[in-house]
Amino acid sequence: MTPEFAITLGRQAIETVLLLAAPLLLSGLVVGLLVSIFQAATQINEQTMTFIPKIVVVFVTLLICAPWMIRTLVAFTRSIIGNIANVGG
Repeated sequence: MTPEFAITLGRQAIETVLLLAAPLLLSGLVVGLLVSIFQAATQINEQTMTFIPKIVVVFVTLLICAPWMIRTLVAFTRSIIGNIANVGG
C-alpha cells in the first residue's frame, strides 16, 4: 500500500462520515437555534424544551435519510472491498 493510497482512503472515509452526519447535525442545529430564539423571546428557560424537539427532529431526519445513508455506506464499503487487491500488493 502506497502512502498516496492510504491518504486517499482516509480522505474518502472522512468525507463519507461528514456527508452522512451532515443532515442529522444540521437539522439539530436548526431546531436548536429556533428553540433558543423562542426561549429568548419568551424568557422561558426550560431545559427539556431544548432536548425533546432536537431528539424528535433528528430521529425524523434519520428515518427520512436512512435509505440514502445506507446506500452511501454500501457504496463506500464496496469500494473498500474492491480495493483489497491494491492493499496487498
